[in-house]
Amino acid sequence: MSRPIGVGELRVGGYMMIDGEPCRIVDIAKSKPGKHGAAKARIVAIGVFDDQKRQFVKPVDAQAEVPIIDKRPGQVFAVNPTGVQIMDLETFEYIDAPFPDEEDLKAKLVAGTEIEYWKILGKVKIVRAK
Repeated sequence: MSRPIGVGELRVGGYMMIDGEPCRIVDIAKSKPGKHGAAKARIVAIGVFDDQKRQFVKPVDAQAEVPIIDKRPGQVFAVNPTGVQIMDLETFEYIDAPFPDEEDLKAKLVAGTEIEYWKILGKVKIVRAK
């Protein structure tokens, strides 16, 4: 799920959708309007799930999509060869998540560890261990 927002309202450190992938904004450059054109924004962002750098150029008054990020607490229930099984601490449902890319975070994932995970567009990402 995502919601529309004006390109001029986007900020560094925020999130937006580029090519159907949720991305974290790392740089925004706005150009001044010319004689016959509108001001444009050049946005550089990094994908949340794939860490790919993406660029985006649109007029400042255009619309962009911002993903709705569901940040939830969880507890590691089991560590499998393919990923991690998480129990949500609010709804007590079980969710399968892939291993995180960060090696130090991956090393902290043992049964019983409390974590924070994000659900974005039906995908799950483990963000940090508490």
